[in-house]
Parts: sequence; C-alpha cells; structure tokens
Amino acid sequence: MRTSLSSKYATRVLALATLMSAAHADDTPANRGNDPFLHVSSAIVSCPAPRGPFETGNEWIDEAHYRIERGNSCWLAGRCRLPNSYAYDKEIAESVARRLNALNASLQWREKTSLWLTLQRRFVYIDGCVSPDFDTARFVSELGETADVEKVIDRTTVLSPKLKARP
Repeated sequence: MRTSLSSKYATRVLALATLMSAAHADDTPANRGNDPFLHVSSAIVSCPAPRGPFETGNEWIDEAHYRIERGNSCWLAGRCRLPNSYAYDKEIAESVARRLNALNASLQWREKTSLWLTLQRRFVYIDGCVSPDFDTARFVSELGETADVEKVIDRTTVLSPKLKARP
C-alpha cells in the first residue's frame, strides 16, 4: 500500500513539474509571427540590441486579435491586393535590403548607425542608434519609398560612436 501511495504521489509531482516546465517555456520570448527582423548595421558598437518581434506566449495570445484585425483591415478597405497585410512582409524585407544597398552611396548609413528593422503588416520599425550627424529624417523618408511599405516608424536613439549606450 505504501508503494502505491508513493507511486501516485510521484506521478502527480512529475505531472505538475511537466506543466510548470511547459508554462515556463512559454515565457521564453520567440518570434512567433515569423516577422522579418534584420540587423542591418553595427557602426555604433555600444548600441544595445532591441527586443524586436520576440514575445512570450502570453504576449502572443494577447496580440492575436489585434494582429488578425490589423492584418485583414487593409484588404477589407480595398488598400491591399493580398488578404492579409502580414503576407507582404517577406517580400518587403527583400525590397528593403535592395533599397538599403542603393541608399548607402548617398547617405552612408552603414558607417553612422547600428540598426535593426522589424517588418510587420507593411510597417517598417527602425530600432537602434544613429550618430548625431546622421540624417534620420531623410533615411526614414527614403526607406518609406520602398514598394508596398505603408509606414516607417523611427524608434532610434542618437548616440555618438564614442559614447556608451544607457542600459
């Protein structure tokens, strides 16, 4: 009888540990939407990497309704040729890469920035650091000319290559 109780207890403890492990794994940030996330320059070494599109399982669930609504609204309004605006992101990532190569000659953005781009539903989010003499407004405007891009959102910080980033 004692063995039976110990065995039942051990089974319950094992089941509980498994559930807790699964719940903890869900707290690990991941790019659950497979949104393109590009590290495009690294001239400012002390620039901290942004979080990008990485989120926990709970955050993903909280965002699900919003992603569905935003993804479909563009098509329903007749502004998109595809039924989900997230479907553009991989194509836009390829176009953005070509656009960035073309822009470097005139803006020298690679030499003056440490940037990451996140593409979500035809929006390009720019995160990272730029040097004080970098023409961010022109860079944002030029990047916005990329085919199928609806909006470019600048979330950069001005940081001299000689200064350290704040934690």
